[in-house]
Amino acid sequence: MAGNTLAERIIGKAAGRNVAAGEFVIAAVDVCLLQDGTGPLAIRQLKELDMVRAAHPERTVLFLDHAAPSPRKELSNDHMLMRWFARQTGAVLSEVGEGICHQVINESYTRPWDVVIGADSHTCTAGALGAFGTGMGSTDVAVGIALGKTWLRVPQTLRVEVEGALPPAVSAKDVILTTIGRIGADGATYLALEFGGSTVDAMPMADRLTLSNMAVEAGAKAGLIAADDTARSFMAAHGREKEYQPIAPDPDAEYAEVLEVSAADLVPVVSCPHTVDNVRPVTEVEGTPIQQVMIGSCTNGRLADIEVAASMLRGRKRHPDTRVVVYPASARVYREAADAGYLADLVEAGALIMPPGCGCCVGVHGGVLGDGEACLATTNRNFKGRMGNPEGFVYLASPATAAATALAGHIADPRKLKVKA
Repeated sequence: MAGNTLAERIIGKAAGRNVAAGEFVIAAVDVCLLQDGTGPLAIRQLKELDMVRAAHPERTVLFLDHAAPSPRKELSNDHMLMRWFARQTGAVLSEVGEGICHQVINESYTRPWDVVIGADSHTCTAGALGAFGTGMGSTDVAVGIALGKTWLRVPQTLRVEVEGALPPAVSAKDVILTTIGRIGADGATYLALEFGGSTVDAMPMADRLTLSNMAVEAGAKAGLIAADDTARSFMAAHGREKEYQPIAPDPDAEYAEVLEVSAADLVPVVSCPHTVDNVRPVTEVEGTPIQQVMIGSCTNGRLADIEVAASMLRGRKRHPDTRVVVYPASARVYREAADAGYLADLVEAGALIMPPGCGCCVGVHGGVLGDGEACLATTNRNFKGRMGNPEGFVYLASPATAAATALAGHIADPRKLKVKA
């Protein structure tokens, strides 16, 4: 019998038996998350079913992050409903300003071997810690909250092997965008992406989280990475080292496909409107005018991302025709970036520091585009209308490319910008 992939090992543990790709199973759920865009529907469903309860309230977390703070009364009323549900069930409430669900859940709750379900497609971010994180519909997550279990089909796995050292100004964001460009937006539909190889092994947790976060942009159910000493160090930094357990795929695991990526061949890339797999080298789109740069989000709003942008903008000024908004991924990241002086560097460069949250990434507030305007963002989606206006244009890139663009006023190659000491 062949060995198991990461997805098969984790789901097998949750199902209490060995499982194989293609099987339907009932699996125990370790962590549930709701956010204020999809959570209210889940709560209303539970009220209709007379199931207002949480099987594991201490590991059920409700996030007020997509509209933080709320820009409209309707969204404020949804926040009230989520606060009510937390009081009724004892579930954890992550208030406005505490951060984005996919950052905070991994800072404080996700453990290797966990099954994490969320009413948000980017719940797959948890895979960076060796957990099977997957997004589901609001009703499915609601039932998972109430019963502490869910059903799913064990996915086949596409293994992405990245080997070698990354060239200067090339980051994890370029790795995942290049991968999505190669396999397409539906290239991993109902597969698990499993990332490995010497490049991934050497990545810090911030970069691994970026890889896992965008797995769903290729259609994947999960984006998994083995839990090793890097995961242990990340958990220790958040006071959770005792919750660490290693996990890796079996050496003889069977994969639906193995995609090999040479790190040395990678260059800074940009995902162009209006699909994530419309990926081009930055040199092909260099010079495209940009009216807004957005640095942050659950994809690239971690301390290391803000540090990259601050180091490039330090002592310089944004282009007068290009506004810059910065969204730290959590209150912890915000504090650490402030303590390190990164936020001061960004403000001096002309950036606006926003509260930790999703903001303009989902087009709710804090940077909605005008007709014909273009934004280069470190976010994960560039669909038509994504930033609140179907007449706007969203480009996706790394923090380094975003910082270079902020200075130039147009899409710029970060390799050409010298970082000041």
